[in-house]
Amino acid sequence: MCKNLTLVIGGASSGKTNIAEKLCVNSNLTLVYLATAQILDDETRTKVERHRADRGELWRTIEEPFRVDETVIAARRGEILLLDCATMWLTNHLLADHPLAAETDRLLAACARSAAEIVIVTNETGMGIVPENALARRFRIEQGTLNRRLAEHAARVIGVMAGLPFPLKGALPEGVA
Repeated sequence: MCKNLTLVIGGASSGKTNIAEKLCVNSNLTLVYLATAQILDDETRTKVERHRADRGELWRTIEEPFRVDETVIAARRGEILLLDCATMWLTNHLLADHPLAAETDRLLAACARSAAEIVIVTNETGMGIVPENALARRFRIEQGTLNRRLAEHAARVIGVMAGLPFPLKGALPEGVA
């Protein structure tokens, strides 16, 4: 178990990033934002720019689509690192045909070794219909596997639905609801 790891999980646009950011800001630790999105089109660029503006100057932002383990290990005591998001990170590796289990092992090992507090945002993708194409079905299986492994190792897991947090493992911290 990673005593310093909190997983925030919910559906797309459920409010999970807002809850994760609030958790980090309320920690009174130095804020580090680890963004995993690759800017490959104008829609993503606009979304990333909006997120940066919404966060403001409180956060130090690191953009890393693949080797998040290196950033997690480098984070220091007194920092809280928000990895947003594991779903995009997994997608990056899946499309690059990287070994997903080995990448997940690296991430979990980094979380266990990190001196910082870590909050990981991830999407719950298993509550919908079975996708019609093979890549989407593989993604759904791999995302479910990643989520289960992260939840197993996390000290706290917070579910989010309609912007409302609920504890799945551990207690909700003060000021998050």
